[in-house]
Amino acid sequence: MKISTLLYLSTGLALAAAPLVAQPAAAQAKKIKIGFVTTLSGPNAAYGKDMRNSVELALQHMGGKMGGIPVEVIYEDDEQKPEVGKQKTDKLLQRDRVDFIAGYIWSNVLLASYKPVVDSKTFLISANAGPSQLAGEQCNPYFFAASWNNDQNPMGVGELLNQKKVQNLYIVAPNYAAGQDMANGVKSTFKGKVVGQDMTTWPSQLDFSAEISKIRAAKPDAVYVFYPSRWGVQFLTQYSQAGLKKDIPLYSVFTIDAVTLKLQKDLALDTYFGLFWAPDLPYAANTKFVNDYKKAHGDTPTFYGAQSYDAINLIASAVTATKGDLKNKDAVRKALEAAKFDSVRGPMKFNTNHFPVHAIYQQEAYKVSDSEYDIRTISTIVKDLEDPHASKCKM
Repeated sequence: MKISTLLYLSTGLALAAAPLVAQPAAAQAKKIKIGFVTTLSGPNAAYGKDMRNSVELALQHMGGKMGGIPVEVIYEDDEQKPEVGKQKTDKLLQRDRVDFIAGYIWSNVLLASYKPVVDSKTFLISANAGPSQLAGEQCNPYFFAASWNNDQNPMGVGELLNQKKVQNLYIVAPNYAAGQDMANGVKSTFKGKVVGQDMTTWPSQLDFSAEISKIRAAKPDAVYVFYPSRWGVQFLTQYSQAGLKKDIPLYSVFTIDAVTLKLQKDLALDTYFGLFWAPDLPYAANTKFVNDYKKAHGDTPTFYGAQSYDAINLIASAVTATKGDLKNKDAVRKALEAAKFDSVRGPMKFNTNHFPVHAIYQQEAYKVSDSEYDIRTISTIVKDLEDPHASKCKM
């Protein structure tokens, strides 16, 4: 060990020399432990599995190590229930003592689990849910979203509605945290008139016949919906069966994806939707991710997977930058804020509230063959879109 000597000088003479013990080098973690909470059972398990597959692919691409340190990921199933998600989160914190927690599909599950994580000064990386509260007044130095704020993609669709010169709009969305944000987001940028809005019971309601009857009576220029997973399949099915699809254009966010499209098929064609990511974005990291995912699983990944892949690479960038010294929380936070990794969405930039600033693209579903469907990018709706809540974040 190197010994330092401090010389005390008086009248030009060294009166004493006092040896000091050198400070030890920063402690490098022996293993990086990541807790990943998602939905791995029930009707929406396909999304959780897509996220897990994408996490595993990211780890494979980095050789199972971050900054040369082995990585262990502990997966937990939230069963799409806020109380279960919190129990699993508490287990990861208290028993497994993870270094990072990531995942979370549903905004209400994330909100239930949020406080224990940030209060413990454990970094929490959302791989999907982006509730407005956490982008604004409840922002925290220990929370980052590797996805988006709930308002952002709908804000892009609002601009798309303006570009399409839509004057009258009807909105339908589920009545929970994300649904409320998705409705508010489109209203914040749409310049026309909202002639009706229905917030449906979540998650039990799968019959939208009453709402569709109200749409028929209102005769809007367009309809905007947010219905993920099987709710999106059901809404598109009933909307088409009612004969409205050919008369009233349908705009959406998070309603059509690589999983639902297998069931929606022709129902998804000739509809409009916007998102921050697509499988065909021309970035090297995205091409590698999509191609290798297809090779491993025979399917196109969803945006849930893309965000999870980014979340793991974001964590890896911080581990590498700090050389595994995870006890230095300020250094880890600054490294996460820098986001120096190759994102599937292109250059990654965080706003002051730790939510991304990124483009929103118009996308469409198209028919590859008689039995195969995919999603492609049509145009860039808006570049460098910031969420509207950052000004409320005092961090």
